[in-house]
Amino acid sequence: MPLLHEELTNVIIKTFYEVYNELGYGFLEKVYQNALCIELRNKNLVVEPEKRIAVYYKEQQVGDYVVDLIVENKVLLELKAVDHINEQYENQILNYLRATDCELGLLMNFGPKPEFKRKVFENNRKRRK
Repeated sequence: MPLLHEELTNVIIKTFYEVYNELGYGFLEKVYQNALCIELRNKNLVVEPEKRIAVYYKEQQVGDYVVDLIVENKVLLELKAVDHINEQYENQILNYLRATDCELGLLMNFGPKPEFKRKVFENNRKRRK
């Protein structure tokens, strides 16, 4: 069974490693975000950086958050520059997916060792307005 948006995520992941190999470890997340945005756009992908997303509770807006990148309006990217990915960051991206129509998120860490996690949250499982 093919993975959701497999071809697109393969391009994104390859680009993540290209950026990591060029910049290495130690920069702020914003530096990696900007570089990843440049490289993805160079691959003719539509990239929306820092898109504001509303969060609802019982049909009332209770807040918002800013997603690092959305690629092709299909894949949400949450970028980190920490020692390692932990459960808190995995839960964070699942919550972000819950608040959007995106079903796929990639948690990408530009830490001492590059790492990523793929998270899926299908729209038919989301409880929102």
